[in-house]
Order: sequence, then C-alpha cells, then structure tokens
Amino acid sequence: MYISKSFIPILKNNPSEAKIKSHQLMLRVGMIKQSSAGIYSWLPLGFKIMKKIEQIVREEQDRIGVQEILMPTIQSCEIWKESGRYEDYGEEMLRIKDRQNREMLYGPTNEELVTDIFRSSIKSYKSLPQLLYHIQWKFRDEIRPRFGIMRCREFYMKDAYSFDISDEEALFSYNKFFLSYLKTFKRLDLIAIPMAADTGPIGGNLSHEFIILAETGESKIFTDKRIFNLDNESAKLEKKSLLEMRKKYEQYYSVTDEKFNKEEFEKKVSEENRLITKGIEVGHIFYFGDKYSKPMGASVDLPGGKKDFVKMGSYGIGVSRLVGAIIEAKYDEKNEVMKWPISIAPYEISIIPMINKNDKSALEKANNIYSELKRNNIDSIIDDTDENFSSKIKKMNLIGVPYQIIIGKQTDGDLLEFKEVGKEAKKVNLKDIIKLITEQKVKN
Repeated sequence: MYISKSFIPILKNNPSEAKIKSHQLMLRVGMIKQSSAGIYSWLPLGFKIMKKIEQIVREEQDRIGVQEILMPTIQSCEIWKESGRYEDYGEEMLRIKDRQNREMLYGPTNEELVTDIFRSSIKSYKSLPQLLYHIQWKFRDEIRPRFGIMRCREFYMKDAYSFDISDEEALFSYNKFFLSYLKTFKRLDLIAIPMAADTGPIGGNLSHEFIILAETGESKIFTDKRIFNLDNESAKLEKKSLLEMRKKYEQYYSVTDEKFNKEEFEKKVSEENRLITKGIEVGHIFYFGDKYSKPMGASVDLPGGKKDFVKMGSYGIGVSRLVGAIIEAKYDEKNEVMKWPISIAPYEISIIPMINKNDKSALEKANNIYSELKRNNIDSIIDDTDENFSSKIKKMNLIGVPYQIIIGKQTDGDLLEFKEVGKEAKKVNLKDIIKLITEQKVKN
C-alpha cells in the first residue's frame, strides 16, 4: 500500500476547535471527520484501529463463554415502559416516531431489549446461565458534546448481559467479566484500575468502573498506589478463584469522586501510597438482580413447579472511546509521537524510501521489502511521496506506526536502517525485522 493512494488526509497543524490530545490527533491525521455536533464519520485510519480494538474485545468475551448477537439501534418504547425507565431516562434518550405514529427510540443501552429476547426463548433454569453480548452503535443526546469521540452523541460500544438463577451464580458471571475486562485492557497495553462506582440510570447495588490514568480524564480518582502491583495471571474461571481475584483488588481503596470519602481514604491509605489524579472510564460493569426481569416478567421454571425471576447484570466497554483513551494515555504531544500498541496499530511497519525522480532504486527496494513483509503477514505501508526524510519520519511518528524501515542512498546489502518510533535507528537485516515483529504480535 502506497501512502499516496491511501485516504489519510493529514493536516499540518492541530485544528483550533480541538482542545484535548485525542481530538487534536484524530482530526489532524484524518482518523475522523465531524458530521454534526457530537457525531463523526470514521475514516480508513481511525476505522481500522477501532476494528482492531473491537476484535480484541470480542476475543476476550468469547474466551469466557459469552455468545455474540446483534440487536438493532432502533427500539420500541413499549419495552422501556414495561421496565419503568422510559420516563426516567431523561433527555439523553432520542425519542422518535415512525410513519405509523408508533413511539420509537434510538437505543442508549439495551437492558430492556435483551430481556425481551431472553424471556421469549428461555423458560427453564436448566438453560442457565446465559451470557450474551453485542457490539453496536449507541446514541445519547449529550447536552454539550465535546472532546471529540470522548464525549460524543453517537458511539460504538460492546454491551453484554448475564442471566442467572441466583445471586450466587450471578456474582460468578459478574466476576468472569471483571477478569475479562482486566485482560482486555492489558492486551491494549493499558493499566485499567477497577473502582467501586455508582450504578447511575442502569441501577443495581454492585458496580465497578475501569479507569485508566490520564490528565484529561473527566473522572477524579482516589486510589492506593499498591493496586498497580496486582496481577490476575493465576485467576481461573472458577467461583472461588474469581472471587479471590476480585477481593484482591477490592482490598485497596479505589474510587471515583462520586463515592469518595475523605475520612475513609486517609484511614485506609497511608500518605505515601495515596494517589489523587484524573482518569478516563473505559469500561463499566453492573449487577442489578431482578431490576429488569421482574417488571418485564423474565422468569424461568424451577424444580418443584415454582418460578423465579432471573438475576441479571450488564457489562459495557466503549470501543470507539478506547481509541481516544489510548491516545490520551500514550501520545507524546510535545514531540508529536504516537505509538500504538502493535496489536491495534493502523500499520505494523512503515517503509520510508528516499524518492528521487532520476533514481527509482529506493522505491524498487521498498516494493521488494513490502512484498516480503506481506508474505509474512506483516501489514506495512510505503511512503512514496516526494517529501524529505525528516517530513516523512515526522508523519509516521504522528500516525503512530510502531516500526520504520528507512531506505536512503547508502542503503545496500542485507542491512536496513530500522527504528522503533521514538527511538534511535539501528542496522538490522530484514529476516530479523520480520522475526521481531512476529514475536511482538504473538505477545499481544
């Protein structure tokens, strides 16, 4: 792929309307284009990154046994009236009418719709548990959409739902998602702290937000630094193991400002371990029991002829928001360097030849390298423009391709000028470059 043939409309400077790093970068390198207030078109570069994030999210959901479905964006208001949330949700809900004057809405979330799907099909406790998820666009009519995709009206989200026979079994499902989220964010090279959180309009009595540290975050957080030393490598998909894993995290004080208690914080956390900073919410999980199943009649047959309402939870990850969150966490604004984790990078390596109109040998060499990389399933792009080396390297640093091969007049033989974004170049042969990138991909 030549960059001259790619749809990557790069701007020379940051747009004046963009106030935070992610919004600036995404507009500048042509990842998104605003369509209207809080609504964006995703252009090839941004869409490619988002789809890679989506795939990682999907793989980790599949790993714990969640089944994928796809629910529509437009829902009937009747099921929301059944649950009692139609009037309570507020003006964030976009309410519409079809040509038959039927009340409809653009789904801000899917608890009602998935409960309706469940109750129409599952009748016996023997079919439980049921874990379902989908990845779909949502719409919430934010009064002041800002910060690009970080606080927009239309967004791409993974939401999952659990259906269980009892509180004990439901907490088992909850803890599965707790672990899954930690593993998902780790694969994205993020440290996400699980924090006790308010349930908000979703409801329920148990909830955790997953927060990554970022100066531009909207959430103020109060946490014990020792939580960063924890890992979940030993956790198994068993009740006892998962509960112990969750309790291990919960032993350390870690909350957002909504649940902050100064006296409790100072009592539980020594001064040297206190961290007060800002963060970005990238995931949220809830357990709400029969909040939706009871008013909507989602029950199952029990032994002995009795019935009971299923116990439910919901679990969200902002897939599109994660693109912006990763930029906020990793973009070096001062040096204009973005290094995407190789697992989600738009390209794994860029090839930067010095183009001379009287000498095409560097481009020919670049084409040969590209072909060899392609044979080894390494996604690369050639900067075939007539810009100088400095401009080309700056461009690739901005886009955030993790690795670069630079081909100049002095490039001959087997050794190539190879550099990792933000680091000094070194001489490496193509075979070793392929080996390095392949190993990095396996790790992620």
